[in-house]
Amino acid sequence: MIALFWLLAAGWLTAPLLDLAQPQRQSATTVTYAPRTAIILLGGGTIYNHDHVLVPPRDVLSRIELSARNYAACKRTANTCQIIVSGGNPQRHSATEADTYLPYLLRQQVPRSDIVLENSSRTTYENARNVSAIVGRSHYDTLILVTSAYHMPRALLDFQCFGLEPQPEISGARYARLGLLPHIDNLKAAEIALHELAGLAQFHLYRAIGWF
Repeated sequence: MIALFWLLAAGWLTAPLLDLAQPQRQSATTVTYAPRTAIILLGGGTIYNHDHVLVPPRDVLSRIELSARNYAACKRTANTCQIIVSGGNPQRHSATEADTYLPYLLRQQVPRSDIVLENSSRTTYENARNVSAIVGRSHYDTLILVTSAYHMPRALLDFQCFGLEPQPEISGARYARLGLLPHIDNLKAAEIALHELAGLAQFHLYRAIGWF
């Protein structure tokens, strides 16, 4: 048990776990925009800062920034560009993920009229289900899915369940810090990787028995 803890905390076991969870650490191709484009920003939780203010975690800040950059690029080429922010309140904090992220998009010069909030999802599967209903009503020509590298494989599978094939846009990746001394960041990264790998296994199990 001590050896396992050291391998995770020192990064030597965390690194291969991250490699499995993140087969791609950056987007393979440049996204393309269409006359009606929706940028889907997936939630990744909320945290309280030192002042006890609810804020997005670091990984989510990267997703927000990339979504805003995509929006700005989209507006230069497309007629309609919107950001769909998907995230409820699975952590039972004082506000949903979508509502917490909204002010950050507004600060990035994204107009409120071009932001759609989906604030009831508690899981990635529910993200995909609820966004698919929004997409079905609005008839977009193309979809761009923004999330972290470790989350993207599972997210794409869930969206495929609802007949959607969004363009993946990776906002950032996790890396292990290899060494002899333990690092708390390695343990956090290992937990994330294991969570995603378990989620992928669960997806394929549910699909095998016909639940998806």
